Amino acid sequence: MTQTPHPNSPNPDESTRAAQQAAEDVVARILARAGSSLRSTEGTALQAGGDDESAEGYDGDQLEREERAALRRVAGLSTELEDVTEVEYRQLRLERVVLVGLWSTGTSAMAEVSLRELAALAETAGSEVLDGLLQRRTGPDPGTYLGAGKAQELAEMVRAVGADTVIVDGELSPSQRRGLEDVVQVKVIDRTALILDIFAQHAKSREGKAQVELAQLEYLLPRLRGWGESMSRQAGGRVAGGAGIGSRGPGETKIELDRRRIRTRMARLRRQIKEMAPARSTKRGSRRHNEVPSVAIAGYTNAGKSSLLNRLTGAGVLVQNQLFATLDPTVRRATTPDGRAYTLTDTVGFVRSLPTELVEAFRSTLEEVAEADLLLHVVDAAHPDPEGQVHTVRGVVADIPGGADVPELIVLNKADLAAPEDLAALRTRYPGAVVVSARTGLGIEELAQRVAELLPRPTEEIDLVVPYPRGDLVSRAHSDGEILAEEYVEGGTRLHARVGPDLAADLRAVGLPEPEAPVARPAS
Repeated sequence: MTQTPHPNSPNPDESTRAAQQAAEDVVARILARAGSSLRSTEGTALQAGGDDESAEGYDGDQLEREERAALRRVAGLSTELEDVTEVEYRQLRLERVVLVGLWSTGTSAMAEVSLRELAALAETAGSEVLDGLLQRRTGPDPGTYLGAGKAQELAEMVRAVGADTVIVDGELSPSQRRGLEDVVQVKVIDRTALILDIFAQHAKSREGKAQVELAQLEYLLPRLRGWGESMSRQAGGRVAGGAGIGSRGPGETKIELDRRRIRTRMARLRRQIKEMAPARSTKRGSRRHNEVPSVAIAGYTNAGKSSLLNRLTGAGVLVQNQLFATLDPTVRRATTPDGRAYTLTDTVGFVRSLPTELVEAFRSTLEEVAEADLLLHVVDAAHPDPEGQVHTVRGVVADIPGGADVPELIVLNKADLAAPEDLAALRTRYPGAVVVSARTGLGIEELAQRVAELLPRPTEEIDLVVPYPRGDLVSRAHSDGEILAEEYVEGGTRLHARVGPDLAADLRAVGLPEPEAPVARPAS
């Protein structure tokens, strides 16, 4: 039986046209805010399945028509299970994301490496990657990052795959994020917010948690936004839940009140981090007083720094094939093949486009690099772009005061996974690098020998007899110095060694002169 539509019910065609008109109005509003025009879509993109452009035929910033008309679908990013039953779909799902990247410089291979790294970051944060888009464009659109037409195509893909979040491989301004969200109608975050979220999940120590929270608040402060007029309410008198007392009185809006609360929290976190700094400085000062050399392990995230620390010291640090698995620095004691003691410090991993907020917040932790006598720069030799990783790490180290002055030893890790020709090219590119595999133990002995050669040696040479009751000084000479010769004589332990100035002074204060050799007398 055919049902007669209610006279007041809207016509389906009219509802569809109204929805389309509403979407067009949103796009028009965004373009108007960005100072663009509808006829200038500026949606330049990489031609699907095309090869890299050559340097020949370059004509300014002009792109071919085919590139301006297409997005490139990056295959192999999805992490969704192929066989998911209906019962499993009823369970709570993780965030389902679509990745978006721009290719404005370099080659398409480099742009794909960056987008695949973003996929690994998204998985580390607990998301499920459904798809990814890479657009060829000379620069981000000021209104929607992608441009009006490509933002609409992204919205259609988001609806088609059922995503609830879009992650952009770059840093979005507040207006770009708002504009892109208005078009795609799902949550939009950028690479910086994703990395900050991963750090918040993995921070374990009190200092690490405070550092990450400070970085998050610094990122959030200029990006506060509200829905409708909720952030424009005035909070005068005793309105807004009693927030009138302590506020600036009538005229202060909710967004101003939230900003003031964030600034107050940031000031408190800075004080807490400053109060924690002396403890780390005291530990470093104790090692300096005992003249124990220090070695810092730095490198790109997931390059194998913690695995190398475990292999050299047996530290038992968490090892996981995951980005930023360990954040808090770990200090362990090790010895060189000739018996000298030194410390190994595992620092936080770096990543391309590391947020400046994190670099500032983790400055007290990164000072371990500047205070070291040697920097072990661990490189993932099996990565598609190891040279890009080296450039990124060196850039971050150079931003640390005194970091550029620390001697560097490049360690090409994961030799068991890298191709021989890639290893040969890297050894040519970085002469003096050591090839190791922290998993199999390949090259670890050579690395230990190179560390012993590069560590600073004690400057004072002593040759004296230490009385037997002062065996503690002999023990310090064994642990902190370099023993050249040792002999047990009647008055004590004859010690010929190189030690630090402080230990040399202590030894000379109690040492006995070297016994003279008996003079041979002629037989009668």
